[in-house]
Amino acid sequence: MDRSRRGATRRDVLTYGTALAASGGLAGCSSILGGDTADAEAGTGSYTVSMLPMGEVTFESPPETVFTRLTHHADMAFALGCGDSITAMHAPDYYDGLWNQFVERLPGVTLDWTGLYSSWKPSKEKLYELDSDVHLADPAWIAKQDAWSREDLEEVATKISPWFGNSLSDRHAEPALGWKAGYEYYGLWEQFEIVAEAFKERNRYEALAAVHDDLLSTIQSGLPPESERPSAVMLASADLDEIYAYTLDNPGFLTAHTRPLGPKDAFDGEIETNTVVDFEALLSADPDVIFFLGGFEPGTSLPKREEAFRADPVASEITAVQNGRMYPQGARYQGPILHLFQLEMTAKQLYPEQFGEWPTYEEGPYPEIPTEEQLFDRQKVAAVIRGDL
Repeated sequence: MDRSRRGATRRDVLTYGTALAASGGLAGCSSILGGDTADAEAGTGSYTVSMLPMGEVTFESPPETVFTRLTHHADMAFALGCGDSITAMHAPDYYDGLWNQFVERLPGVTLDWTGLYSSWKPSKEKLYELDSDVHLADPAWIAKQDAWSREDLEEVATKISPWFGNSLSDRHAEPALGWKAGYEYYGLWEQFEIVAEAFKERNRYEALAAVHDDLLSTIQSGLPPESERPSAVMLASADLDEIYAYTLDNPGFLTAHTRPLGPKDAFDGEIETNTVVDFEALLSADPDVIFFLGGFEPGTSLPKREEAFRADPVASEITAVQNGRMYPQGARYQGPILHLFQLEMTAKQLYPEQFGEWPTYEEGPYPEIPTEEQLFDRQKVAAVIRGDL
């Protein structure tokens, strides 16, 4: 459909701070479950929210349908009660299976992302077809793709709905030419707060932020001295022929659940994150703890991964392998809900004496942890997502 030939629509263009035009959507996707204001629930009254690289974006009302590209944004929408309003995301079936391993522990909460449009390399034509009320994605990242020009991004923002997201805060990556001026890097919860303002869900954000603050306080008060902390590395590998190593303290929200725990870098700063390593390099680094990225993937057998390391004459000499300290992780592009689980499990995996033993895990959902050993309240988090504020 050619929107340029239509008259005023439900997304009349308002303002957009960096020359990309912005627009508003319909009433919020979860307003009946506890939206912030009567105006938001009625779909009346415009409001402006600012996030770079977009600048100021004015909405007529909270979005009902949400395009996302990466899972930190999808998780934000989910946390704000809009998980069922997502129209697109990267690898939806894969991440539906992975996220549901954690959602299993949130009573009364469900999530279904199966069958959505896979938006790793979105087309402009598909965005017209989806007709989402907001594009919760970073235009500076989309601009890195050859198929997208600045004019294309402006067209989508003007004729469909605004861009409103920031992804290069993942590891403080360099923006594409034309986007460097004024680009800003946000912490995970800092960006979540801004997104919550756009969705008119301040109450939900504050309730979840309080849970997060309590969890961080528990961790900070229980951390052992630096001299007593283990060395660690995170690995990802579809097979043992190509193993990627990730450092745990580099800037960005990808390490938001490991930086607060302060483990020692097994490579002592000698490699950059996302570096291919072999067993010899791992033995030389000799980590006390190995994290397996994607260890919660449905159908993944953690025991098989561990056995592959124990069966290799070189890998079997690594301290983490000999001591059985090989643990699963979820996903790097975490939003607020996954972040809570990953903070808890990583704290237990690194410091069992301080935060309680991590249960033996082989496969399936996030393990059930006795209430008295949980580091955050699942009931409270689930109530926020459901809108029972």
